Amino acid sequence: MSRIILDCDLMKHRDSGLYHYCLNLGNYVNRELKEQHTDTISFYVPKAEVNAFEKGTHCIAEKKWHHQFFRPFLLNCDIWHAPFQSGRILPRHTNRKIKILLTIHDLNCLYEDKTAKERRLSLQHTQKLIDRADAVVCISHHCKKDVTENLDTGNKPLYVIHNGTHNVNTPPKNPTGYKPAYPFLFAMGYVNRKKNFHTLVSLLQHSQMELVIAGKLDEPDYIAAMKQEAEKLGVKDRLKILGPVPEEDKAWYFSNCQAFALPSLAEGFGAPVVEAMAFGKPVFLSARTSLPEIGGEVAFYFNSFEAGHMQQVFAQGMAEYNKNGLARRIMQRGNEFSWQEKAKEYIKVYQSMAT
Repeated sequence: MSRIILDCDLMKHRDSGLYHYCLNLGNYVNRELKEQHTDTISFYVPKAEVNAFEKGTHCIAEKKWHHQFFRPFLLNCDIWHAPFQSGRILPRHTNRKIKILLTIHDLNCLYEDKTAKERRLSLQHTQKLIDRADAVVCISHHCKKDVTENLDTGNKPLYVIHNGTHNVNTPPKNPTGYKPAYPFLFAMGYVNRKKNFHTLVSLLQHSQMELVIAGKLDEPDYIAAMKQEAEKLGVKDRLKILGPVPEEDKAWYFSNCQAFALPSLAEGFGAPVVEAMAFGKPVFLSARTSLPEIGGEVAFYFNSFEAGHMQQVFAQGMAEYNKNGLARRIMQRGNEFSWQEKAKEYIKVYQSMAT
C-alpha cells in the first residue's frame, strides 16, 4: 500500500483555479482510494484549510518554521505529488525513497509579455522541478507540446490528464451581490492583461448587453485602462468588474448569462470554460494555447482581437446557438471532463510509480 501526499500549499489562494484543482483532485482521489482499499492519500495544507476537504480525510497542517527543518510527515510517505510547475518540492534531495509526481499546468511565460530573462528564469525553475520528479503530468496536450519543445524530460514518464469539471453550486433565485439590469455576457478569471478581458468591451457597442467580469482584481492599472476604454466607447455604465464572487453567485451568473467569454492570451486548461459548458451556455474563446483543445467543436473562437472581427464572431455564434440548439452538445462536451474519471487516471499514475 502506497502512502501519497498531495501538496496543497496553493490553497492559500482561495480565489484561484489552483485552489479548486487541489480541492477537487484531493476529494475525488480520496473517494476512489477508499473504494479500492489499496493506497492512502493525505493533504499538506495551509492551516486555514485543514477543514476544506470532505469529512474523514487526513490533512497535515503546514508549520512553516518547524517543517522547514523537521518533516516528520514524510517518514511514511511513498509518493509526493507536487501540483504546480512554479511551486516547491519539499522532500530533500537526499531522500530518494520518496517518488515525486509533478503536475505542470502551463508554460505561460512563453506567451506573456515578459523579458527574455524572466522567461529564462521561469523555464529554469520548472526544469529543476522536472529534474527532481520521477514522473510528470501535463493538464493538456498543448501544455505537453510546450514542455517537450522547451524543456528536457529525459526518459521520465510524461502523461496528459485534463482537469475535471468543478462542481458549481445550484444557482440561487438571485445573486447576493450585483444583479445585472440587462442581458449580460459573463467572463471570469484573474483580471489582468493575460486574460485579455478588455477586448470584450467592444461587444457592448451595438447592443444593450452588459459585460460582467468576476475574479481577483489582479492589475489595478489594467482595470483602470479597461474602464477608460469603456468610457471612450460610451459603454462604461454597462461594464461591471465585480472582483471575487461567492460560489452561489458564480452559479447564478453562469445560469443566467447570455454567453460566457474567455479571450485569454495564455491558458494551460481553462476551467471556467468547462463550468460554463455544464450550463449549456455558448462559449466564446480566443483561438490560442489550450482553449481550442478544451472548447472543441462546440465553442466559437476569436482569431483576432480586432473589434469588428469579435463583433462578427459573437453575432454569428449567438445566431447559430439560438438556431441550432447547441446547448445539449455543449453540455455533453463539458461532461467529458469528469473529476471522477480524472482521479482514476491519477491513481493509475500513482500506482505505476509504486511498482
